Amino acid sequence: MALKAVHVSDVPNLDQVPENASVALYSSRFSKGADVGRVGFKIPKFMVIGHRGSGMNVLQSSDRRMKAMKENSVLSFNNAANCAVDFIEFDVQVTKDDCPVIFHDNFILSEENGTISEKRVTDLSKSEILAYGPQRESGNVGKPLLRKMKDGKVLSWKVETDDSLCTLQEAFEQVDPSLGFNIELKFDDHIVYEQDYLIHVLQTIFQVVFEHAKDRPIIFSSFQPDAALLVKKLQSTYPVFFLTDGGTSIFNDVRRNSLEEAIKLCLEGGLEGIVTEVRGIFRNPAAVNKIKESKLSLLTYGKLNNVPEAVYLQHLMGVEGVIVDLVQEITEAVSDMITKPAAEEGIEEMQVKTKPQFSQRELAFMLKLIPELIQL
Repeated sequence: MALKAVHVSDVPNLDQVPENASVALYSSRFSKGADVGRVGFKIPKFMVIGHRGSGMNVLQSSDRRMKAMKENSVLSFNNAANCAVDFIEFDVQVTKDDCPVIFHDNFILSEENGTISEKRVTDLSKSEILAYGPQRESGNVGKPLLRKMKDGKVLSWKVETDDSLCTLQEAFEQVDPSLGFNIELKFDDHIVYEQDYLIHVLQTIFQVVFEHAKDRPIIFSSFQPDAALLVKKLQSTYPVFFLTDGGTSIFNDVRRNSLEEAIKLCLEGGLEGIVTEVRGIFRNPAAVNKIKESKLSLLTYGKLNNVPEAVYLQHLMGVEGVIVDLVQEITEAVSDMITKPAAEEGIEEMQVKTKPQFSQRELAFMLKLIPELIQL
């Protein structure tokens, strides 16, 4: 890709949303809908969102739950739907023949003729991508999938319950229609994309969404600042969230390096909310109030979201939802710690304590959380 800055203000509004597209973030799992607009985008309850479906695969983990089911698959998505999750989050990239596919990594690895091959997902066609892993048609054998770890080690992508790779359209057609989709628009951090390329990729994804979403709740999100801004510029129907590490990692693009920059980007581009690495708000809790005062919604992701006490603390801080890997455990914990106490105390379920006065019970939770936090 050529190194070319994207000037979003120069992009015309190419909104192609049909008249019958769903406008509100609403689900039968919610008690009421959400309002979109700078006057305030309201998520109607504390949400639990399944990360890549029922959770990401961590092949080197000793925890069997992290290798139970193939991530970003129809099987994983529908398994998450059996729990009390409101949305699932997954990663979408567009193949060279313009098919949006669901796959997290920028490169797909396999072993062919005794050697490891590494190919960029966006350089492959739909049929080439779907030829990896388990095959839908009996008798067909897919290419073995491998995965490269952060330390460079390559492992066989083995899980207890495997499933085929899938396209975005197949997810719409085969996943429980009441389950919301948080569609992360996936781009390579090491590439500065041309404006025309970004527009083409986004419009290709929009076409599938507008044709197949029906009444399914949709959220778009992206770590790529220009892509996030373009999504809002090109369509006004679905809410757009900016993904950020919240200052826990440093990038060449300053817009990615702090929650303050994330707030600025959202306000300038008319985005509805922020999804931050949870450590970002634990290190900078004052940013939560700034985000709420800016009438932006706030979700988080990260390993600490698999710790029930960390999730409960975020609820007290005013975070509106968490993206988690241990879907069953966290949904049950949220029900026990948030929903039930609220009902017992006669408090509305969605009351947000922006400045909580901690009880002894709450302090006990935080003390239990400290060993996790000091490892950040």
